[in-house]
Amino acid sequence: MSLEQPFLKVTEAAAIACYPWIGKNDKHAADDAATEAMRKAFHSIEFDGTVVIGEGERDEAPMLFIGEKLGTGKGQKIDVAVDPLDGTNLAASGADNAICVFAAGSDKSLFHAPDTYMEKIAVGPKVGRVVSLTKSIEENLDAIAKKTGKKMSKIVVVVLERPRHDDIVKRVKAKGANIKFIQEGDVFGAIITAFDQCNVDMLLGTGAAPEGVLAATALKILGGYFEGRLKPRDDADKARAIKMGANPDKIYTIDELVKANDNLYFVATGVTDGYLMKGVKKVGNEFVTHSLILTNKEKKAKFVENKHNI
Repeated sequence: MSLEQPFLKVTEAAAIACYPWIGKNDKHAADDAATEAMRKAFHSIEFDGTVVIGEGERDEAPMLFIGEKLGTGKGQKIDVAVDPLDGTNLAASGADNAICVFAAGSDKSLFHAPDTYMEKIAVGPKVGRVVSLTKSIEENLDAIAKKTGKKMSKIVVVVLERPRHDDIVKRVKAKGANIKFIQEGDVFGAIITAFDQCNVDMLLGTGAAPEGVLAATALKILGGYFEGRLKPRDDADKARAIKMGANPDKIYTIDELVKANDNLYFVATGVTDGYLMKGVKKVGNEFVTHSLILTNKEKKAKFVENKHNI
């Protein structure tokens, strides 16, 4: 049984629940609303789901925590990587690119790690596996230029605007390529490398690990490439990673982060207007949602607009 439509209802419900909190400067309320709506929608679906990467362990997170069971417990065993509201500050301030998003794969297919940081490199299918975290920034830029035939002055690298990325920015610019800054939400920062209309060639930098697995799932479906290396915040983070079987020193390829090639799903619904989707809107007595669905069966992006009676 395809879970595409039931899964779509999960992110739509979460986005609609966020709507009253857009621009209200209360990121916790927005996140809580998305989480509870997502959890309720998941539990109405006939599948045996487990959160393998989410917002912390049970004792630390009231959110969708690592190890939490989702669904009715009957049917397919599914791994879930989740971020109920990617871009909490964006939603709170009413800024662009807040989304409700999750990815899913068959049992034991998605990388299992603590909610910590991850160093990332991501590209779309036109670049593919010529880049790697084992290479320097300059070598990766040269590889992109050679593979795509682009002049260095036309290559664009998307980076979270953080002080920790100052060296990346400096080296990319010194090479003659361009920087596109994002403020938050690097799930779509990675994914837009696969969409020509976004004119982005590569994502570099360190962000949250859950967003890394989400992005890796989407890029695997679309034929792009992703690598990640955990960057624990402290010794406790490192110990949790090791306990879960992860190696903080290892560079994980896309095929190690997303082991399966079947039963892969990536579903996102816009909360605010963004790169690829419009945000949720209220029109009369209806909510209008815009979503992106990716599945391994179709291997291409499907954009869906739905109307929901209040």
